Amino acid sequence: MGRRTNAVAALAALAAALAVAYAPGGLAASTPPTIPWSKLPDLQTGPPPWNAGVRGLTSRLRLLGLSRLSQEGSVLHIHQHLDLYVNAQKIRLPAFIGIDIGARYITELHTHDSTGVIHVESPTQRAFTLGQVFGEWGVKLTASCVGRYCGHLRWWVDGHRVSGDPAELILRAHQEIAIAAGPPPLIVPKSYAFPPGD
Repeated sequence: MGRRTNAVAALAALAAALAVAYAPGGLAASTPPTIPWSKLPDLQTGPPPWNAGVRGLTSRLRLLGLSRLSQEGSVLHIHQHLDLYVNAQKIRLPAFIGIDIGARYITELHTHDSTGVIHVESPTQRAFTLGQVFGEWGVKLTASCVGRYCGHLRWWVDGHRVSGDPAELILRAHQEIAIAAGPPPLIVPKSYAFPPGD
């Protein structure tokens, strides 16, 4: 009888854990989606510089797990910095990624200027990925491609070389992210001087 009681208790605990994980706002709800690059409309396929990707942004948001907000969220407010290199040329991250001025909305992930600073400003506590930023931008990012440039891709976080798919990188406060499609920079950035309060 003791084993059966323990088994029932274990099943009850598992059911309770699953109910929390899959409830609205639970763990599963906060897991960022895998980016379905082949389904995203209006990806930019030309050479850089790439624009902010407003064309098709609204259609991409649902696939990216992002929202149209009337104002910046304040529950989660962190920043990262991106340095991107394609064929040894530094590519600027444009202003207004994730912002549609004409449609009057902003998303949880966006840029205000071309400094390379990414703003995560969400009304809920959840995880976001670098792939979601690139998806908003309309620039494909995988383990081997940036936009139309595929082949040898390397990337770093805070100066440390990382393997795998950079699109899956969870965004955390004050990360310095560097990506190189082709030859890497002579000096890989290790940090960024975020403004006070950022």
